[in-house]
Amino acid sequence: MPRSPLALAALATVAVPGLDAYDVRRPPQPGTDYDVAVVIDAQRRRWVVRAPGSAAAGAALEAEVELLGALAEHAEAGRLPFAVPQPVGFAHLPEGGRAAVHAEIPGAPLRVETLTPGPGLAADVGRALAALHELPTATVENAGLPVYEATEYRQRRQAEVDEAARTGKVPPALLRRWEGQLEDVALWRFRPTVVHGDLSADRVLVHEGRVSGILGWGDAVVADPADDLAWLLVAAAPEVADCVLEAYLLRRTELTDPHLQRRAFLAGELALARWLLYGVRSGDDEVVEDAVAMLEDLDEHTQAVEAESASYA
Repeated sequence: MPRSPLALAALATVAVPGLDAYDVRRPPQPGTDYDVAVVIDAQRRRWVVRAPGSAAAGAALEAEVELLGALAEHAEAGRLPFAVPQPVGFAHLPEGGRAAVHAEIPGAPLRVETLTPGPGLAADVGRALAALHELPTATVENAGLPVYEATEYRQRRQAEVDEAARTGKVPPALLRRWEGQLEDVALWRFRPTVVHGDLSADRVLVHEGRVSGILGWGDAVVADPADDLAWLLVAAAPEVADCVLEAYLLRRTELTDPHLQRRAFLAGELALARWLLYGVRSGDDEVVEDAVAMLEDLDEHTQAVEAESASYA
């Protein structure tokens, strides 16, 4: 059963000595693996308390805490142009594990639909992602989080597609296109980098026209940098996506990845396959139906694009 906001506020007062809770609120988009609340103290300072909802979430939180310490050092040294959560206290839970408390990072979730091309926020998002991908891979490795070589990562993607194919719910033309791209070894010659692993608009905070923070680091790995670009290149208007990518590439020192954008779009498509697999594994028919509908829409769109391209050939 999820913990109530009041129970989470009590945990925050245990975790941070002297914290005098004045008010407590649920965040607009609470997570599914954690119970989360924003606690406001008597000085109107805002604190975020997160309590894992399972043993797996508790283990992930411990690994994330280790990583956040290293990321905070990079932010303080100016290597990251945005803030990350910095836990300042912990409270042990009766069932095991710990709740963590950190000061709330100023900012509101990014609204992709408001981005415009040019030197403003869109470019700042590109630079922020590039700075993350420039960090030493030991940042993740030393936290005990997964590290993948390019070949190994391609094989993981192939295994996901094979599993999705066995459900019989992926349109055949879409499946063939995925398999073709996964078999193109040249497409997967990339230098693995630090990757957030679960980026979305609600993870990226914006304050005064700049990226102020990035949240949700539990899925960080060393893997394909294209994964962190996929969500934005898929959701943003093409001219905005071009601006983000241009600013990203200007900030990166690795300029020998000609297939980055293609892998990013593929990663966005394969996210639908993972959503389907989640529904199948959990027995959630609504998720399966939602994934199937999106896969069918994607299949129709890609076939229409291919037909239009063929007509110009």
